[in-house]
Amino acid sequence: MTENEMITTHAEEATEQTAPPAPFDNGRNSKFELLTMDGRARRGVLHTVHGDIQTPVFMNVGTCAAIKGGVNTMQLRELDCQVELSNTYHLHLRPGDKLIHRMGGIRKFMNWEGPVLTDSGGFQVFSLSSLRKITEEGVKFASHIDGKRIFMGPEESMQIQSNLASTIAMAFDECIENPAPYKYVKDSCARTVRWLERCKAEMARLNADPETINRHQLLFGINQGSTYEDLRIEHMKQIAEMDLDGYAIGGLAVGEATEDMYRIIDAVEPYMPKDKPRYLMGVGTPCNILEAVHMGVDFFDCVMPSRNARHGNLFTWHGKINLCNEKYAEDPRPFDEGCGCPACRNYSRSYVRHLIKAKEAVGMQLAVTHNLYFYNNLTRKIREALDGGYFESFYQKYRNILGERLND
Repeated sequence: MTENEMITTHAEEATEQTAPPAPFDNGRNSKFELLTMDGRARRGVLHTVHGDIQTPVFMNVGTCAAIKGGVNTMQLRELDCQVELSNTYHLHLRPGDKLIHRMGGIRKFMNWEGPVLTDSGGFQVFSLSSLRKITEEGVKFASHIDGKRIFMGPEESMQIQSNLASTIAMAFDECIENPAPYKYVKDSCARTVRWLERCKAEMARLNADPETINRHQLLFGINQGSTYEDLRIEHMKQIAEMDLDGYAIGGLAVGEATEDMYRIIDAVEPYMPKDKPRYLMGVGTPCNILEAVHMGVDFFDCVMPSRNARHGNLFTWHGKINLCNEKYAEDPRPFDEGCGCPACRNYSRSYVRHLIKAKEAVGMQLAVTHNLYFYNNLTRKIREALDGGYFESFYQKYRNILGERLND
């Protein structure tokens, strides 16, 4: 049997392992089970009050409680989405986190039954470099919408996320651009640790409040340190001692070379708690995800699949395609033959290319549908490979193919 046949056979035989139901741990707020490993690659399940999250997992990014490109929450269910991710900063500005609280929380607001992760707003706030001022208390900044002056610190971020009633809240941190001066990064890491302590204390207070919608909200801390391995490791050691519900690696894919990103993940991973989920924030390409899983990461998110799709750039199991190329004008095939997404089951490259070129919204929606399905299916197949004991073969087969341009 050839390697390709072996991989195909295993994929057909393997079924997704689902951990037996367990009572929700009200004392610890979460329970992460590590089901199996292949090298450093991990297969697990995070039990939450809003349902189990099978890992590795890709979270679909709905910044303002909606996927850009016209994909609604009913369609997300069809695309095998496990976790929806929304943005604290944007939802605080509009429609307002207090309004969402009055509407019953973000899950009820957007009609989504599954888990939701909300980021802290830190990345968006710190990207407003000309509009903000950092102090020990937090950050003063101007809204990008109307210029209104706003203050956000650890307590405010936790309060907003509590109002949103997400499943997982991210700690408020400073996301530093790469490269950055060593001393500034070191001082920023120390401040981020102090902010994390305040986040943890505020969340404990909020989760004890009878008015809180989700009193089982989880808190993930974020590792920072730019591209300095020693700062990254020291910061990870410090936040690991705080016994949080999960740990993220932040501040990557913000200008550094891909090799530097992998170098930092490789350096930090040994110091991340083994019994907690690991999240690589804002990353990335299918190849990035495959490499990071190989290094021991569990959670991912990125705007790339929807952003690229809106411009006709699609991912397939045989490489990337630019649907706007002339050669697809009369191509009757689906985007990816064998793909189970609604777009590939029903429409041709030729038709969707026409829609995108004509700026018809349905063309963009079909392309986004495909890319989201591809990412969700990628992590599902990674889980199947880990369950079936053939992840290394899967990794070796696809680590280069997924990043190549498809020539067909």
